[in-house]
Parts: sequence; structure tokens; C-alpha cells
Amino acid sequence: MQDKWQRLKRHHNKVEHRSILTLFQGAGRAQHFSARAGEMMLDFSKTNIDEAAFGLLLELAEVSGVAAKRDAMFAGDKINVTEGRAVLHTALRAPAGVSVMLDGVDVVPEVLAIRARMAAFADDVREGRFTGQDGRITDVINIGIGGSDLGPAMATIALSPYHDGPRVHYVSNVDGAHIADTLDGLNPETTLVVVASKTFTTIETMTNANTAKTWMARVVKSPGAQFAAVSTAADKTAAYGIDPARVFGFEDWVGGRYSLWGPIGLGVMLAVGPQAFGEFLKGGRDMDERFLSEPFMRNMPVLLALVGIWHNQICGHATRAVLPYDQRLSRLPAYLQQLEMESNGKRVAMDGSDLTTASGPVVWGEPGTNGQHAFYQLIHQGTRTVPCEFMVAREGHEPDLAHMHLLLVSNCLAQSEALMRGRSLEEATAIMAKKGLTGAELDMQARHRVFPGNRPSTTLVYPKLTPFVLGQIIALYEHRVFVEGVILGINSFDQWGVELGKELALALQPILEGKEGTKGKDGSTAGLVAYLRK
Repeated sequence: MQDKWQRLKRHHNKVEHRSILTLFQGAGRAQHFSARAGEMMLDFSKTNIDEAAFGLLLELAEVSGVAAKRDAMFAGDKINVTEGRAVLHTALRAPAGVSVMLDGVDVVPEVLAIRARMAAFADDVREGRFTGQDGRITDVINIGIGGSDLGPAMATIALSPYHDGPRVHYVSNVDGAHIADTLDGLNPETTLVVVASKTFTTIETMTNANTAKTWMARVVKSPGAQFAAVSTAADKTAAYGIDPARVFGFEDWVGGRYSLWGPIGLGVMLAVGPQAFGEFLKGGRDMDERFLSEPFMRNMPVLLALVGIWHNQICGHATRAVLPYDQRLSRLPAYLQQLEMESNGKRVAMDGSDLTTASGPVVWGEPGTNGQHAFYQLIHQGTRTVPCEFMVAREGHEPDLAHMHLLLVSNCLAQSEALMRGRSLEEATAIMAKKGLTGAELDMQARHRVFPGNRPSTTLVYPKLTPFVLGQIIALYEHRVFVEGVILGINSFDQWGVELGKELALALQPILEGKEGTKGKDGSTAGLVAYLRK
């Protein structure tokens, strides 16, 4: 295994300063360094990966046991070893007739039963059979945090052309401004609140839920009658006044950041309806089947992961920019931040030993074209290389604005080309000379207009942002994270890094309230507490 890493690094050292553009001198590079999943295409030809690097990366995936670990995940093996759990979010999008066994029990019938209950409830709300105190539900507030918020919030925005149900709002931050701004202007008598917390104890979520319940209780006689819950804590939801018929649980083999496909997606289903939500599940299942069956050299999740490994662990690029040229994917970079950084932001291998290579990259981004007028300056002319992952649809949802979509696509393609091609000093000098500049002024002005180029990017093109395509995209990135985690030898499915801060926050609360002193706290924390308590 170490030999594979070393061979890749030695190869990179040989080609590090080679122009990516020169790789296109041979015929067929764009076709060879791309992959298709139905009508979706991933182009990774604008990277410095050549035939030799590609072969070594594929070998790395093979010797890492990606195929065996992939099959073990889908089979229900308890691959989350630190928590002793299976990893079966893929079962949440399994269709009828498929069996997924866990400890000798097929989990799919229960998944389908809960999905049917969700659909029945969503239809009742959307068709006016379930009402608030003053009539038909007009608004839904989903209260959660992390995986109980980022996924459904992102998907609800992404699927806005398919909204034909109540308006769905999302609250996650314990900052009172978030819940206050969301409640402002809503009618408590026609609002449904969905509380998403597996244990029904998550402090941020329950604080916001209690605030919403107090707000509703001012005018609604039985506020619990307008609450639903995504939780497994039936005793706590009952005590909260929520009818068991409106409580939807999910098992511990579904991690929060992978839970959008099940009850955590209730808000999405309320917005777009069970049928569109079903298409979303089909898209995810389509990518599952491709991940399971395609050879690695054409397997889109594997290829995207190998590009990520090349850029981060081999080339040493510490960050990755996700740049969707699709306004409705505006929350996708934030969603992928959690998916990738919580999954692969680890420092030890499966056996607890220190990693010998870097773990996952910093993931960030914004939709284009706004980013072009913000951070693209650094991407093009900064001193650090930032691999970019562009996304764009072939077709938009607004046929009468097709000219705008054409402009959007042209910007997307232009940016990836500009990152690779760059502009030399000679080219910049010629441009400025035509403007009449000479001498030292010409040289100075030209140098400011040089673009180093040779900066890598991938482009994911899809036909149109439909529920099916959104499902494909999310499953693609889920499996990409899994493959990278396997190659790095880490557990992508626990998140112990979130625990310490939570523990210290609980201990600080009584100190900030003045009930306890700051003894034992460091000088900085004690000083900040003193300032805040003034």
C-alpha cells in the first residue's frame, strides 16, 4: 500500500510543472478522462492526471479494498467500527423487491412502511385533510441541526420548481435571531412544526422547538396538535404532546449527514409531494447501482474520489472549491462541507494509529456567477492552487429565459478554461501595448494581468436539475466520500470531533449565568466570560 502512495508521489514530482494544456495534444483525452452516468457527465480532463497517474490511482483503489468494503456496506456489515454500527443509508432509497439484511432481518419492509406513513401524512397536509386551528396548513417549520437541517434545507431550495405544497422553512441555529426571523409574519394557526432530533434531546433543536411551541401556544389551544417529529424517542415526543401517528423514526444505521433519504426528508416531501420525492430516491438508487456495477475506470463516484485523492494527498492542495452554476444549488457547498469534512476530517486510521498522510480537504464554495466577483480572484491569481469542481445543467427550468442560461453556461465553461489556460506575460504585454503603454509602465501593467494557469478543475454536467438528478448528485458525493475514506483507511461514519465542544458548552452555561465561577478555566476563556457577564 505504501509503495502505491510513493509511486504516485514520485510521478507527481516528475510532472508537477507540466502544462495541463499540453495533455490535449493527443487525440481523445476529453473522452478518455470523463465518465457518464445516464445523461450526467463528469469531465476530469482539465487535471494533471495522465495515463500513468490514472493507472496508479486505479491500482490504489484496488489494493485499498474499495470493492470489498463497498459490498460490505451495502450488505449491512457493521463497517462503522467505533460505534459498532452498519451503514445503510442506501437502504432508505431501496425500492420494493430489494432485500437488505441486517443481523438476519430484512430492513427494507420497515423502510417502505415508514415511507408510506410519511407519504400519507404529507398528502393529508398538502390536500387539506390535516389542518391547523384556523384551516389549511400554509407553512411548515423544520427545526433541526446538522444533518437534520443541511440536507433537507439544501434539497428544498434545489427543488423549488417542483414546490406545490405549503411553504417550508428551516431553523437550525440556536441564535434566537434565526427562529425569531422565521416566525415573523407566520400565522401560528396555519403552521406545522416538524422537530427533527433522533433522541429529542439535541439542545439547539429543543431550545428552538420550545420557542416555537411558546409562540404557537399564545393563540393555539393545543399546540402539540400542530407538531410532528422525526425521532426515535417515542416517550419524549408523547410527553411533548405529539400524536404517535405524526412521529417518524429512523435507525442508528443511518448517520445524520446521510439521512435526507428517509424521515429527515419529510420537509422536502411536504414541499414537493411524495411522487417527486420518490423520483429523488430513484436518482439516488440509480447512482447506487452504478457504483456497485461499473468498473472503476468508468465508475463516476470512484473517479471523483481518485481525482480528490490526487489533488489533496498527492499534489498537496489543501482545499477544494465546489462551484455550482445553478442558483438552486446555492446550499450544496454547505451541505458538502458537512458530508465531506465531518466524514473524512479524521486524524487516526481504523486501528487508532496516526494517519501517515493528510486526511480530507477543506471544502467550500458558492454558486456562480456570484463567486466570479468575489473569490475567483484568488483562484486565478493567488499563490495557492485551489482545485475547482464546476457543476452546470444543460437546460434550465425557465424556457423564456434561455438566453440567460446560455450566458450562465458560457461563464462556467470559460472559467474552467481560463484556470487551465491562463495568460502569459508575453500575451499580457501584447494586450497592454495595444493600449499604447510603453517602457516600465507597460511591464508593470502587464505583470498585473498575468494568469499562471495550469490550475485543475472538474466539470459535472447534468441535463436539468430534476428530483432524479438531484438524487444522483447527492449519492455521487456520498459514495465519493466513502471511497476516499476507504483509501485513507479511516472511518467515515463517526464524528467524535463534535463532542468536546458540546461538553465544554454545557459546562460554560452555568458560568455565564453567574451560578458558577471560572476556576479551572484558562485565562482567555475566563477573561471572555468576565467581559460577557458585564
